Amino acid sequence: MTLTLEDRIAITDLLNRHGHLSDTGDFERMHEVFTADVDYDVSDLGGEVLTGLSRIQEAALALGEANPVAHHVTNIVLTEEADGVVRALSKGIGINADGTCGSVTYDDTIVRGEQGWRIRRRTVRARRVPLTP
Repeated sequence: MTLTLEDRIAITDLLNRHGHLSDTGDFERMHEVFTADVDYDVSDLGGEVLTGLSRIQEAALALGEANPVAHHVTNIVLTEEADGVVRALSKGIGINADGTCGSVTYDDTIVRGEQGWRIRRRTVRARRVPLTP
């Protein structure tokens, strides 16, 4: 499979949509971003692997005011893998209500289904230490 320009645009929009839905709390629309059986791994942030859309929503609601007020995704790199699967690496910047921010790397496995491209697995890794020579 060769990713077309349209595929790349659709996947980039998919990755961007996650931040908009998270920031507005519109969790009922997360099916537009993730497969129903998604594995969302936030263990590097002190959480666990959340399986399914309802678990993502429950975890976000449980965080309450500790959730970032803004999610920004940058530096998207798409790689075609076997069987029509796409791997996406991107950077995330989260802005907190107190003005602090944090950086993560998103490592996504993306598949195309009847509804279009969706994230089947997301691993979130925190960036806590700068590169040192």
